[in-house]
Amino acid sequence: MIQRYTRPAMREIWTEQRKLEIWLQVELLALEALVKEGIVPEQDFRLIQERAGFDVERCKELEKTLNHDVIAFTTCVAERINHPASRWFHFGLTSSDILDTAFAVQMTQSADLLLEDVRQLRQVIARRAREHQFTPCIGRSHGIHAEPITFGLKMALMYDEFGRAEQRLAAARQTVAVGKLSGAVGTSAHLHPRVEAYVCKKLGLRPAPLATQVVQRDLHAEFLMALALVGASIERWATEFRHLQRTEVLEVEEYFAKGQKGSSAMPHKRNPITGERLTGLARVLRANALAALENVALWHERDISHSSVERIIFPDSCTLLDYMLATLTKLTDGLIIYPENMKRNLGLSLGMWHSQTVLLALIRKGLTREAAYELVQRNAMLTWQAKNAGDSQADFLKQLQADPEVARHFAPGELEKICSLDFHFRQVKARFKKVGL
Repeated sequence: MIQRYTRPAMREIWTEQRKLEIWLQVELLALEALVKEGIVPEQDFRLIQERAGFDVERCKELEKTLNHDVIAFTTCVAERINHPASRWFHFGLTSSDILDTAFAVQMTQSADLLLEDVRQLRQVIARRAREHQFTPCIGRSHGIHAEPITFGLKMALMYDEFGRAEQRLAAARQTVAVGKLSGAVGTSAHLHPRVEAYVCKKLGLRPAPLATQVVQRDLHAEFLMALALVGASIERWATEFRHLQRTEVLEVEEYFAKGQKGSSAMPHKRNPITGERLTGLARVLRANALAALENVALWHERDISHSSVERIIFPDSCTLLDYMLATLTKLTDGLIIYPENMKRNLGLSLGMWHSQTVLLALIRKGLTREAAYELVQRNAMLTWQAKNAGDSQADFLKQLQADPEVARHFAPGELEKICSLDFHFRQVKARFKKVGL
């Protein structure tokens, strides 16, 4: 059974230490490009490269006075360099050149981890789908018994949905893999676009075709919308499993560990707490995506109304989705399946899930749809009435066979043949193949 939780790797991407390391990487790559441009002497660059460093606590201390995080950082690095060559550090750059380019690196690295999460989840789903490919259970619409499916088909649907989640995350990663070093209003007045292109290529990014002082925030909103959509899929399946764990249904159940307790008051309780937790956390992802949408409208070439919001919603959303995917993987891996309860629940509707099969058979035999529908519905209602009257032998197929207006259209044994689970599951293998299982 999988025992993986949120990996430190995701949290580390969004630590202050890691952020400043990427800032320094961007700054040094820009200097390297400026050497190639003939602006910065190579010996000065080598000295800066050798001495450049920072201390997070010193940056925080400087920021208290300077009230500017990037200047605090560049000042801290200049102190470490302790040489006139430090004048070249941050040459021709504006703060957002560093901030947004580094931010893109953090987002793409986070997306890579989330993509791996989804791939691991899909491996587990695929195994459970194959395991229960032909385990019969009732399908429900409006919460009411509809027609039979297999539990494997449910899981195959889940597998397919998270295939789309993988595609969305891959597309979102591509969307935000954008850097910019084009200056205070995006005109590249002080640094040739070659510098921007060089730095972005080294970081695995592409230069923004056009920017203001910042990369435009519709890109970032798209990224968080993708995360929220993945969260919605997690919620969809957490809700499915929660419903199936209800006492009256109990077709599946979350793994309940030895020593675990479900209620402080009622010792018998085994609650779907993991699914409930995932359902709640999906709401946080959606709220964060809404905040990202609010960040799109900035004043003119830039304001910083987006900045404070992003410091919260991006680390939180990436770390949260990482946790949620790992948690759903563990839940799915350990999900207890009750085929006998599925069989029992199938019987609760007395075989009336054959109603469409009989309806279509009567139409093929020449009845109008309206006449066929009336015949089938009448017998279904009589079956319900018999059951509610206490008839323990009530059965839809027997009711149909006892109705001469229905029976006269079928040869002996014909109704029994079409009113079978095998009839409903003829395309299961083909459906599995369609989703790559």
